[in-house]
Amino acid sequence: MPLPLLQLPIRDILGLYQRRKLSPVEVTEACLKQILKYNPALNAFSFLDEKHALHQARGSENRWAKNAPLGSLDGIPATIKDWFHHRGWPTRYGSVVSGTYKQPQDSPPVARLREQGAIFIGKTTLPEHGHKGVTHSLLTGITRNPWNVEKTPGGSSGGAAVAAATGMAFLNLGSDAGGSIRIPASFSGVFGFKPSPGLVPSWPPSLFSTLSAIGPLTRNVEDAALILDVLTQPDVRDWHALPYPPPSFVAALKKPLPRLRISYATSINGVNATPAVLDGLKKARKILEQMGDVQDITLHAQHMIDIFNKHWSAVASYTVAQFNTREKKKMDPRFLHWASQGDTLSLHDYLQAERDRMTLGEYFKSLLNNYDVLITPATAMTAFNVGVDMPTMDNGKPWDNWTPFTYPANLAKLPAASLPVATSKDGLPIGLQIVGGFLKDTLVMQVAKRLEEEIAFKSWLAMQG
Repeated sequence: MPLPLLQLPIRDILGLYQRRKLSPVEVTEACLKQILKYNPALNAFSFLDEKHALHQARGSENRWAKNAPLGSLDGIPATIKDWFHHRGWPTRYGSVVSGTYKQPQDSPPVARLREQGAIFIGKTTLPEHGHKGVTHSLLTGITRNPWNVEKTPGGSSGGAAVAAATGMAFLNLGSDAGGSIRIPASFSGVFGFKPSPGLVPSWPPSLFSTLSAIGPLTRNVEDAALILDVLTQPDVRDWHALPYPPPSFVAALKKPLPRLRISYATSINGVNATPAVLDGLKKARKILEQMGDVQDITLHAQHMIDIFNKHWSAVASYTVAQFNTREKKKMDPRFLHWASQGDTLSLHDYLQAERDRMTLGEYFKSLLNNYDVLITPATAMTAFNVGVDMPTMDNGKPWDNWTPFTYPANLAKLPAASLPVATSKDGLPIGLQIVGGFLKDTLVMQVAKRLEEEIAFKSWLAMQG
């Protein structure tokens, strides 16, 4: 029995277009119906343009009728995190004090998707300037997890994860400077991939530089590979982009995996994943043992949290300094807290953090010189209560540094993915993180694909019948 329309992989959708068995208008309307049905409760969008989406869909339908699609994603509905520019739409960054003017040009990932015929439905929610691992803001309110609306979907690409999980779109653009793709992928039960920095061109310039990367959130690995083959095409605006031919992710997924050397860590700097998460990883661990030699290790990443916090707070300080006192009063108090931390940093403090980051990078790159991949929990816990900035520890105190497993890939410039592998006893998704060496992006995707095939995780969309 064929899968329902919204559960189909992109490859099958394109095949149906080619055989005239399905229309981009039908697919776009199906996504818009999902938005109408679920978005009022989940709040995944900061901006919707249904009229524009249907106009694009009709154009795609005409092209397919002539057997002349624009490219490899013609007629596939897409969402964009409200961090990227879409020509003719505002970019709000999740902030009340952002401008509402229409952007004159696309950011590189949006431009690449447009060139290939993707259909843009709207922009997804994020916290103010993407400053935390949950998704609520004074601009758009609270974004909720479809698995349990009293839980957060994670962040900062939370709206993108919700759109992916619920079938509101097939491809969803996110960004990740400390876990902002992988955290919501883990909490929301979808696949999220953070490439090696520079592999996907970016513009306008970001102060996060090599900390941040642009990547997809999708319901399966192959869909992400199709998107990455598009996103990794060059763009002259990004001087930081890697000057080499990008790999083919789709082709890589078809290649057999050699026997792997796998490092497996459930603790970093003494922080352990919860028993619920560890229990959920057991099946994946057994599959990994069939794929290669698995060695348990303990990660000791000295000063990691301090290094990351100094980088992030310096950026927050610079960003907030661009606004006047009246505007600052309208901003998220947590974001202002980070900015105040950055205000106290001296130049030497920042340079020391940069130097310490180099040492940390050497530690993880050496580790991944001895192993093919590093496997960890994507997050230390399942999704926590919605509307708060962080979870609470057993002693009742806020858990400030609750997402330690995602930081290393950003600080050490490594590709990393979060793959849903199980649900907890209370029905919340559990994500496994796969980290590869620098520019070993296709290997990460290959491992994710093999695990996905063996685990057969039942998505939220599939559970709706």
